[in-house]
Amino acid sequence: MPEKKQIPVDIKLLIALVLLTDFFVLVPFLSDSPIRTVLGLPMVLFLPGYALIAALFPGKDDLDGIERIALSFGLSIAVVPLIGLGLNYTPWGIRLVPILVFLTNFTIIMAVVAIYRREALGEAAFSVPFREIYESAKAEIVTKPESRLDRILTVILVLSILASVMTLGYVVVTPKEGEKFTEFYILGPERMADNYRTQLAVGESVDVIVGIVNHEYSVVNYSIVIKMDNETMETPQSLQEIAIAHNVTWEKPISFVPAVTGTDMKLQYLLYRDGNMAGSYRDLHLWINVTEA
Repeated sequence: MPEKKQIPVDIKLLIALVLLTDFFVLVPFLSDSPIRTVLGLPMVLFLPGYALIAALFPGKDDLDGIERIALSFGLSIAVVPLIGLGLNYTPWGIRLVPILVFLTNFTIIMAVVAIYRREALGEAAFSVPFREIYESAKAEIVTKPESRLDRILTVILVLSILASVMTLGYVVVTPKEGEKFTEFYILGPERMADNYRTQLAVGESVDVIVGIVNHEYSVVNYSIVIKMDNETMETPQSLQEIAIAHNVTWEKPISFVPAVTGTDMKLQYLLYRDGNMAGSYRDLHLWINVTEA
């Protein structure tokens, strides 16, 4: 029987962290928890670069520990924007789920490559000495310092590390609220902000995709009203009450068939929030021409 392939401990931890991050991002009731942010930071800033470094430099003599850590951060900062740039030219666009899927696939593929390359090197392969690190730390804690000054410095160092970790955790878990605003947009038939159908014959429709993105740090109830030359059109029920949570994107195809002919007619899409119909919160419009068939 072929010998069972041993997965290095650091690669196991890397894959586990990637999958755990996916779980906390994609599961609805977990996606709003602070743990998502705590896991998301290394997913973006460290894990992709570490997997790439592990695949490129599988030998223990290729790089030392400090170099691996520094390059892991540096390459992660380089890889993630490149993935986003590539997604910008795909139908999926730069959105959370596509970025997460591509980032997960990239990291796991690099991790698998690293496993096979380390396996080929045998004893010369790189591995993280977790046991040696644990034993060394344990010895430092258990062994009494040679002097009272050493003991005091050790306590101060431990307290400083704990304070730093707690401060970082507080900053990550309770981020400062940024500017509150709402994105309101209309897209053409190719899901681009271009090529709107504005030259129509009687009976033809204006087909757009209306989108709302809530950045108000709370659930907001929106309403959309369509006007033609300042005359309010009949609004479907589905556009009258739209509840959207913070950082959530809502999109819906909307078709409008002008009932009259004319040139340079102003077709407006007005956005209202929280039932305040006194004045529109956001305003978009197209200039359309309608001729006889």
